[in-house]
Amino acid sequence: MFLDSEEFNIENTGGQMKFFVDTANVEEIKELAVTGLIDGVTTNPSLVAKEGKDFKKILKEICSIVPGSVSAEVAATEVNAMVKEGLELRKISDNITVKLPLTWDGLKACKALSSQGIAVNVTLCFSASQALLAAKAGAAFISPFIGRHDDIGHDGLNLIAEIRAIYNNYPELGTQILAASVRNPIHLIECAKIGADVATIPPKVIKQLANHPLTDKGLEVFLNDWKATGQKIVA
Repeated sequence: MFLDSEEFNIENTGGQMKFFVDTANVEEIKELAVTGLIDGVTTNPSLVAKEGKDFKKILKEICSIVPGSVSAEVAATEVNAMVKEGLELRKISDNITVKLPLTWDGLKACKALSSQGIAVNVTLCFSASQALLAAKAGAAFISPFIGRHDDIGHDGLNLIAEIRAIYNNYPELGTQILAASVRNPIHLIECAKIGADVATIPPKVIKQLANHPLTDKGLEVFLNDWKATGQKIVA
């Protein structure tokens, strides 16, 4: 079902896989940030709309919690308007990454913003050719959507593998693969095996990663055995 290193050049390029949390809910971000497991945050218009709060205020608060990349998406669709909105979003914090759709105008805006030293996350990627264009335009991140790709009968993980193989051939491109639309722990583990640089994950899926019935069963046995000793570690 999944590609292996003999079929494609998908070996890990080194470093550490980053976890971004995919939400605009400040309380969820705070809860996860204290674990030290979160390296950044991704938002989109749909996630922000769910919160019913001022967009810029939400972003400012998120940036104060998470020192890593915080993706904030433009609402414009025309290149000049995208650049203008991107520059405005960047004023909120230095760790804002401007999120642009993978359209022709989006690629133009990516080039314009990245040329000014502004990190850009090109989103809604559904093909390896789109990912190559985004890298050529100077994107810091490319966001291929796994789950949405699966929804229409395609293999989203195969897309991650194809992009990894291409980027490995041309490391000077420097664009990081940010696996998006991650629906479950299996998606995440397969992305890690393929060598995605980043995965943006809903809070509930991040918590699912820690769950296993044998862990719960083992802990229950340990606690019952300890209780039977009648001892206390702290009096």
